[in-house]
Amino acid sequence: MTDRQQGTVRSLGEHRREKAGLAGAPAALPARYLSPEDIASLFGVPLETVYQWRRKHTGPPGFRVGRHVRYDPAAVARWVADQTHDAA
Repeated sequence: MTDRQQGTVRSLGEHRREKAGLAGAPAALPARYLSPEDIASLFGVPLETVYQWRRKHTGPPGFRVGRHVRYDPAAVARWVADQTHDAA
């Protein structure tokens, strides 16, 4: 029996994470690569701070796609875990 037949309503994000095999992924992180703007919004910091983290190699690891910088949500989650573990 499908979700529709059961009357279960799921968000589009939940559907996409399930379809992409990321059903267990945190709801706060999208199931796509993140831009620097996404990182700034996620952490509530100015965009320039994200660029400084990248220059100083202190923020989450990013990679280039052509001329664009992107961040893997799993790598961002690991970086956050490392930051919170170090602070404790």
